[in-house]
Amino acid sequence: MNLKLSTKKVVVIIPTYNEVGNVSAVTVALGKVFKILHGYEPHILFVDDQSPDGTGKIITSLIKKYSFVHLLTNKHKGGLGHAYKKGMIYALDKLRADILFEFDADLSHDPNKIPAMLAAIEHGADMVLGSRYIKGGGIPMSWALHRKFLSIVGNLFIRTVMLSSGIHDWTTGYRAITAPVVRHVIPELGGQRFTGYTWQIGFLTKTIQADYIVKEVPFIFRDRTYGKSKLGPEYIINNLLYIIKER
Repeated sequence: MNLKLSTKKVVVIIPTYNEVGNVSAVTVALGKVFKILHGYEPHILFVDDQSPDGTGKIITSLIKKYSFVHLLTNKHKGGLGHAYKKGMIYALDKLRADILFEFDADLSHDPNKIPAMLAAIEHGADMVLGSRYIKGGGIPMSWALHRKFLSIVGNLFIRTVMLSSGIHDWTTGYRAITAPVVRHVIPELGGQRFTGYTWQIGFLTKTIQADYIVKEVPFIFRDRTYGKSKLGPEYIINNLLYIIKER
């Protein structure tokens, strides 16, 4: 008797704010990877924070062209953590996701690493980090010295303070997470308002504390070619305050 294997639903969550020049390109790039995934039903969920540049309109046009594209529009701009939290809840409740990805709209994250990250989950991981700081990973050579310093030394600082040498990239925004982890961690985060990397650090901390298995897959981070980065000095301050509070 032949048993029909169930298809796992994968939802790639992409927060957007003024990404009108990137959403079409990232949809096409992910669509190419989706075609080679077997045993999965992949989707894209854009979570737009009322972008004034017309990002939402472009996504609406993409929905008409691609059946795997979805849009969740926030009433107010709430930042990265708020967008991911809303997106994850929507992906679980409305799209019935089994595996959720965090992914940048500007293609800083390599979509070709998705199969390797899914393979890591199939081999027992509950969360998979796209890591810039293990063998095979990297950051742009074009980054200014101060940006390299903040990224590399910042992660070393977090690893030291959090007493966790096993995780090399605490602030990476490229992640694959199983549905049980999301259901467990989001209530643990409570009503905290996370912004920028603080969301990534907080979510990872709660995942580790709950004894879930975290693995890393190397990838090379690429700088955006369109638009401006949303990260400013306030994110560094918020991260330091959060890390100190956690310890």
